[in-house]
Amino acid sequence: MIFLRLALKAVTAVLLLAFLVFAATAGRVWWFARQDDRRVSDAIVVLGAAQFDGRPSSVFTARLVHARDLWRDDVAPRIITVGGNRAGDRFTEASAAKVWLTQHGVPADQVVAVGTGSDTLTSVDAVEARMQVRGWSTAVVVTDPWHALRTRAMATDQGIDAVMSPTRQGPAVRQRSTQIRYIVRETLAYLYYKVFGKSSDRGSNAV
Repeated sequence: MIFLRLALKAVTAVLLLAFLVFAATAGRVWWFARQDDRRVSDAIVVLGAAQFDGRPSSVFTARLVHARDLWRDDVAPRIITVGGNRAGDRFTEASAAKVWLTQHGVPADQVVAVGTGSDTLTSVDAVEARMQVRGWSTAVVVTDPWHALRTRAMATDQGIDAVMSPTRQGPAVRQRSTQIRYIVRETLAYLYYKVFGKSSDRGSNAV
């Protein structure tokens, strides 16, 4: 009987600890989503999202609009687009993004397309490799608000001196129910990364 009581207390303590860790992490996801650091940097990095035969999805377009606006405000002299493709796609996320940006006022020689990366971690790793070759070290990273904490952690761990400037428009921020769902998802994804050192959003267009 005493053993059962001790076991119950131990399980309760573990569950309480897990809840506290989850709640604290969710709070950090929420806080990072509301930060907007536009310091002058070597590059603006736009993480990829779904594209349809070269046409960025609404989520992706919101990120690209924000990146273009940062470029217009002289936050950085260039934009790096990143993201691979799925089997059968004619375009990578990076190339679709470059086409969109050049069609909306950004000179082609100021857009660097990194056409690899099937999740957040591999995308960030590909960007870091390209930046290292070019001698760039600082970046303002554009993604959805709820994705900011995990992206910043991965970028920092890969050696990029990164700050976050999330987009404030698009499907990911329109409805409160959507925001809650993204916060829960990103909280779990961040904890997964911190424990296993891997990205949980495997698969193309996952970032």
